[in-house]
Amino acid sequence: MSQELLRRLGANIRHLRLTKGLSQERLAELTGLHRTYIGGVERGERNISLLNLARLAHALEASLSELTCGVDK
Repeated sequence: MSQELLRRLGANIRHLRLTKGLSQERLAELTGLHRTYIGGVERGERNISLLNLARLAHALEASLSELTCGVDK
């Protein structure tokens, strides 16, 4: 179940990133995170911390609830 939650979260982040027209590289620059970390999060391979989730939300001009929408179902 937890892996599925991470995949849903990653899909939300990827969708928002693509909607904003950002590459993983550009999102990494905006957040100060490494590009491979962003990729791992988007694939559901990383258990992201709340602080890094907040960094991503800020860079994507989204709320934390937007990033986590549908993750708990």
